[in-house]
Formats: sequence, C-alpha cells, structure tokens
Amino acid sequence: MLSWRLGLRALGLLNPVSFVFAQQSVLDAPGQPSRSNAPIGQYEIVGNSVVSGQQMFLGTLDTVFILDKVENNPGQVNGHPAWASRYSLSTNEASAMDVITNTFCAGGSVLGNGTWLNVGGNQAVITGGATAPSQTGSAPYYDPDGGKSLRLLDPCDGDGCDWRLAPSMTTRRWYPSCELLDDGRVIIVGGDEWGGFVNDGAQTNPTYEFFPPATGAKPVTSPLLQRTLPANLYPLLWVLPSGKLFMQANYGTAILDWKAQKEYQLPDMPHAVRTYPASAGTTMLPLTPQNNWTATIVFCGGMGVAATQWDPNRNWPELPTSQSCVRISPDVSQNYEEDDDVPQGRSMGNMIILPTGKIMYLNGAQTGVAGYGNGSNTVGDSYADNAALQPMLYDPDATSGKRWSRDGLSPSTVARMYHSSATLLADGSILVSGSNPHPDAVVSNTKFPTEYRVEILYPSYYNSRRPEPRGIPSHIGYGGVFFNITLSADDLSNNATNVQTAYAACIRPGFSTHGMNMNQRMIVLESSHTVNADGSGTLHVSPMPPNAAVFPPGPCLFFVVVDGVPSVGVQVMVGSGQIEIQAVQDPVPLPSSEDLSASDVAASTTASAPGASGTNSHAHTANSATRLLDECGMWLGVFVSVVLVAASFL
Repeated sequence: MLSWRLGLRALGLLNPVSFVFAQQSVLDAPGQPSRSNAPIGQYEIVGNSVVSGQQMFLGTLDTVFILDKVENNPGQVNGHPAWASRYSLSTNEASAMDVITNTFCAGGSVLGNGTWLNVGGNQAVITGGATAPSQTGSAPYYDPDGGKSLRLLDPCDGDGCDWRLAPSMTTRRWYPSCELLDDGRVIIVGGDEWGGFVNDGAQTNPTYEFFPPATGAKPVTSPLLQRTLPANLYPLLWVLPSGKLFMQANYGTAILDWKAQKEYQLPDMPHAVRTYPASAGTTMLPLTPQNNWTATIVFCGGMGVAATQWDPNRNWPELPTSQSCVRISPDVSQNYEEDDDVPQGRSMGNMIILPTGKIMYLNGAQTGVAGYGNGSNTVGDSYADNAALQPMLYDPDATSGKRWSRDGLSPSTVARMYHSSATLLADGSILVSGSNPHPDAVVSNTKFPTEYRVEILYPSYYNSRRPEPRGIPSHIGYGGVFFNITLSADDLSNNATNVQTAYAACIRPGFSTHGMNMNQRMIVLESSHTVNADGSGTLHVSPMPPNAAVFPPGPCLFFVVVDGVPSVGVQVMVGSGQIEIQAVQDPVPLPSSEDLSASDVAASTTASAPGASGTNSHAHTANSATRLLDECGMWLGVFVSVVLVAASFL
C-alpha cells in the first residue's frame, strides 16, 4: 500500500465502506431554477457575504464557502472578526465561520473524496494588517499564523460542518497553487514565506509537495520556480491527460512528471506575464470526444513586464493591461499559438466555463495589476484602476476572429478588483463576490472599498425551460458500462431530433481566488442516442474515459444540454469516492444511434456539443441483443468493482 494512504484515516479522509456501496444510485431528475424571470445578461445584487470574498468555492448545490484574509470584517465569530463564511444560495444569507489561522492568499482544491483543502496563508496580524506581536493568536483578531496551515472542510448545508486543521506543512507557503491529481491527492506548488508585492530570492519557496503527504516526504525543488523570479507566485497549473502537470509562471513554461520528479522546459510565454500580479484570465478549454479529450489551455490578458520592472513604486494604476490571448495544447505541441485578442485588456479577471462550453470573462481591471501599497502611486491602496465592469463571452469553437462577444451582456455596477472571486452555480448562473485592495477592511472614503455585496450574472439561457433528464447516476467511474438518460418531449422542446445534438457534461467549478479557478475543468462524455416514437429521446452515455488524468476523481456538476440550454446541474462523484489510485475498466461500446425517419420527425436544430459541428453519435455498433446483454452485464461490473474496492480496506 502506498505510504500516503496510511494516514488517511487519521486525517478523517477515509470514507466508510458503506459509501462505496451507495455509488450506483440514480439521482432525482433536476427541476427548474428557483429564480424565475431573471434579468438575462445582467448582474443582480442578491446578498451580503459577511466577509470579503477573496477565496470562494461551491461546496454543495446550495452552499458557497467563502474565505478572506484576517481583517476587521463586520461578521463576528467566537468573539473576533470572522474571515470565513458560508453563503446559502436558497436564502441569499451568509453566516460567519471560524477558520482558526490566517488564510490570507491561501490556495485551495477539492480532494478525490470530496473534502476541501485550504493551503497556507500568512502570519498573524493586527489592525491595519501589521504583523502581530504574538503569532499564536491575540487581540484584536485572535488569528494564529497560517503560513504552514492545512485546513480541511467536509462541505454541508447549514451549520453542521466546520473547518479543521490537519498537521502543518514543513515549509511556509503564501500564494501557493493547488491541482487535483489522478489519484485524488492534491499537489501544492510554490509560494513564498512572508509576502511582499512580488517574490524574491530571500524568501521564495520554489518547491512542490503533496496532500495527503507520504510518510517522511519532503518538498521537491522545481527548476521552473527557481528561474522565474520575481513574478511566479500562484503559478498556473493543470494536470494533463498524459498524467503530467503543465506549469506556467512569469514567462516560463514547463511540464512536470511529478511521479518521476522530472521537469521539462518548454518555450516561453509570449507577449505578457500571466501569473500574479499581472493575473491574466486562464482556463483549460472543454475536453470533448470531438477533440479526443485533448487539453488546450487559454491565457488572456495580464501585462507585459520585464523581470527587472517589478518595482512597487512604479505607477502601476496607469499602465495598460494586455489584450493578447494565446493557447497551448501541451500533450500535442510545445508551442503557444495566437488566439483572438480580448476586446478589452484586463488583469485579475476570471474565466468561468459555462455548460454550453462557452467561457464568461469577468471581474478585474483595465489598467494596473494585483496588489496594494501605501505610496503616492496607488488609487487608494490599489495598484490597479479603471474597473473592468463589462463581462465578455468567449467561444473557443468559433472561427478565428469571431470568438469574443459582448452582445446581450450588461456591465456590473460593482468594481471587482484585487481579491475578487467568481464561480459557476448549479443553475448555470455565476456568483461573484469580493474585492478588497486594502491591508484591512475599508468601507468608505475610497474609490474601491472592501466589498461584501454578492452578485449573480445570468447567462442568455437562464430563463429558458430547462431539460429535466432522468437516469443520472450519483457516481461515474472510469470506463465500463454506459448509462441511459431519458429526455421527455418537453425536454426536447417537442422536437425529438434535438436529442441528436444533446450531450452530457461534467464541470468542476474549482477554487476561485486572485483571478484563477484552480481545478476548473469541463468534460463532455461520449454518447449516442435513440429517438423514440412518442417524441422523447434517450442519451446512451459512456462513463469517464478510462484515464483518471483526463478528469481527476472528486465531485462535479453534471449537466445535460439540449439545443444550447443546460439542465440544472446535479452533484455527482467521479471515481471511487476515495483518495486512491482509481480503478479503470475497458469501455463498453455504445449502441448505434437510432433515428426515426424524416416522415416521422421534422428536421432539426443546429446546436451541438462543444467542439462539435454535427451529431454526438460516434462510430460504435451494437445490436439490440448486444445492448440488452450490456445492460445486464453492468450489474456484474458493479459487483466486481465493489468487491475490488472493499478488498482495498482489508
């Protein structure tokens, strides 16, 4: 047994065996969004976050968890200002949480069993963000040093779950990044020890480590982080289908074979710095059957700054941000490719993947960079100015030159500058929170105050009648037998041929902070279809590809999209629900798609899955008898899987 597995029970990360046996249940069909007649293409202020939303993630279908740095927030908990909260989407009310140590500029990720991890932070502070004389927790904030902290949360609705501390890391990490791996562990990369505008050689932590850690393991040095000072905090990370890790920091790029502890240098990033504090918008594009689940990563915005130009006294708020966008498909080519320029340059923007496969780019600033200071070169305390209030939609599959659009999208009235966040919700809308370019909470007499207002942005599909698919499993494995999802005539808008271009997708919204959504990822599952004579349809959906690195284990939102309209997402568990090497099965071939004749069903629609230009049917053959055997054989596969998983506990 791998040494890192031995400590799972002590950390409270080993799910009971009964959890495994529940994995074949079918979820209730999702209904319609609770919000009706929403202002399409607009932001709506819906609530107050209690603490400023520096970090944020969707923990359950109804609860968003928010983390801030230690400061004088209005929310109180256990006799001191809070720097964490839970936000109920059904009531639009927040309540304070106690998170023990200082989470200032921490990293985060979900683990393969659904537990959330929050990593690192900074030293204890007092009023104004000054270093506290005691680092073990004293007035006025009672915030112990968080630089080595590892915090865990098993998300729930209501107040039945709280943050807990795991044994500390061996080194300090401020501004670290996290990425979920194919065995359900998290790799923790980079950061520095004590802070500052940018990194420097005296305090850099150019290493990576894992959680849960292996017994006696020590951090491993990264050559990329050694050679990319000073703008290499919050390095950009994505696990690739090859199982290796793509890393980007300052202008440097590398591929990390983390299993062999070997790193390979790639060509430099063109045009601009994309990492903090230039803080470009970044995301992996949807992984689809049409692109053979090839990982392509896009970078938009940031700022062109040489390594010698990161002077905190520079007039940052007046400097224009970059409009450049580039892509790279690291498992295919080592070279970056030019993409369409952003109509409006920005830093600190979030790129949020929608169930349609399009990407909303929002938040941030048109001039300047992330960070704050107290000199004459700031706007208030901010190193940025000219808030980017206008959201923009990016279509990765559109013809070059036509990928960006602002049509139908209205600007926000709330500036979302440094320390803002955004996340996709299950109903397909986007929750936006935070903005605090100050060392402590400042709510008046400044251009960019500490923000507690929570907004929701409603995409164009929001008010449409949503599909209500039936047959979605609560767990999805890697390979194995397909499952069937039924769509009624109403789900298909009384056009049965809409099932031909319908698709099932999983989205992991990720951990949002500093213009990033760590671990954000979307996959479209392979499927075929059957058009039924009563006007309904069936999607035959394969599980995850037989490779856990394509979509690592852990919870995700499952959507079915019909004619460009997504169902309300439901939360499913990908993989075994355990932090372990995932079992992989050979995929069972899908049945061939079956359509009624043109005389039975009118011709159809032009909508399609992301990355597709036609049908979602693929070259699989299976006659009706074979299909029946496949469906019966599914339960044999389930039995074998359960036996294998149960054996791992012995």
